[in-house]
Amino acid sequence: MAKTILIVDDDPTQRRLIQAAVERSGFSTLQAESGDKALSIVERQGHSNVHVILLDLVMPGLSGMEALKELTRMQPDIPVIVLTGKGSIDTVVESMQSGARDFVVKPASPERIIVSIRNALEINTLVSEVTRLKKTSEGGLKFSDLIGNATSMRSVIAMGERGARANIPILITGESGVGKEVVARAIQGASDRASNPFITVNCGAIPENLVESILFGHEKGSFTGANTKHMGKFQEASNGTLFLDEIGELPLDMQVKLLRVLQEGEVDPIGSKRPVKVDVRIISATNRDLAETVKNGTFREDLYYRLNVFPIQVPALRERREDIPALLEHFIKRFNAQERLNVSGADQDTLELLKGFEWPGNVRQLENAIFRAMILSDGDRLTPQDFPQISGLTPTLKAPASDPVSSLSPENSNMAEESLVSIMDRDGHLRTLEEIERDLIEFAIENYSGHMSEVARRLGIGRSTLYRKVREHGVDVDTVRTA
Repeated sequence: MAKTILIVDDDPTQRRLIQAAVERSGFSTLQAESGDKALSIVERQGHSNVHVILLDLVMPGLSGMEALKELTRMQPDIPVIVLTGKGSIDTVVESMQSGARDFVVKPASPERIIVSIRNALEINTLVSEVTRLKKTSEGGLKFSDLIGNATSMRSVIAMGERGARANIPILITGESGVGKEVVARAIQGASDRASNPFITVNCGAIPENLVESILFGHEKGSFTGANTKHMGKFQEASNGTLFLDEIGELPLDMQVKLLRVLQEGEVDPIGSKRPVKVDVRIISATNRDLAETVKNGTFREDLYYRLNVFPIQVPALRERREDIPALLEHFIKRFNAQERLNVSGADQDTLELLKGFEWPGNVRQLENAIFRAMILSDGDRLTPQDFPQISGLTPTLKAPASDPVSSLSPENSNMAEESLVSIMDRDGHLRTLEEIERDLIEFAIENYSGHMSEVARRLGIGRSTLYRKVREHGVDVDTVRTA
């Protein structure tokens, strides 16, 4: 979805010139001829529909500087880029102190304006990602930060919000990769323990002989190698939340001790002479059917009922396909910020491809697939070719630059013969331009499965030109497409 740029300038000619440059770069625009009109638009549209503001400082009525201060107060997350003919140091300093993200002196080239817009959007993405990570690490993640508007996810959020209000044990179930820990962190963030520790323990990743020590702690000298006193995870999580991930992997003898902790509210560190009181909120998670493990004797029934007081089932991604576009946008923003990439989104064919896939690895698999696709992509929008493991299409990668003289030399003629579209004939001579063009068009049609709009875009020509060349070269589109 194209980002929207609000252009605020009292000069209609300037607005039209900036609009043309901005829209040529793939953005959509809104316009305001005054500061008052700009405030009205921002108040009505909000942060979700206005992504950057280009603001002229010299306007009748409400001045640009006054509008800047008010816009920053109303929507501090929307970056404002100041445009003005007055480039004095005092004006620059006052603009930046009032909240401007950048300052461009008119007349400015379209390229300078577009670079400033892209930088502002990139910084905003970085700030959003840092804020999200900070919330996660400090226990401030809220249910409003979760991505999911599907009915099944709204049910999860409603249950989580209710469970967060009480100090009740919660069992989160769901397949691997659905985001059980994210839900657990949101429960912590919505509870009165939000500012306290959130400690995670993966019960399936702890060596069996260390489970007791890691969970409950030990005294110095209590066993060979215990050179110092160790405070267990329960004590680390004191007054906060302990998240027991993959609880179904916990050994039976530790299940007995865990049950006692839940019942008595105290732990017995190894080697300690007396128990230690703990005040911990327990959230556990599993991708197993714990009721089935109780039946086959690998999980204690009494512990199961103690943990399963307030169950929450997180749906698989295939059960909430309508959330895929929002997840896609979220991951694109994150990886753009992390890897300094410039992917603006995905085309409709790609969205349909992702929504039609089963995603056995759920959200984690989707996240990794998008990351890989962004690294593979040569364009600013993701295409089905960027998801070869899903689409079955060969990714289109740019070949590294080479010396044109050496690449046409006789000793490299074999490599030319093996390339996708050869520029040399079998005798080592250049083929005609007409022959190369025909092969290139046929290859593009086959590679992009007959999607002529995509073929034309990738070849850098219009659709009418493409169809004309297809007729001139006698290319059978249907035959090539199914080849």
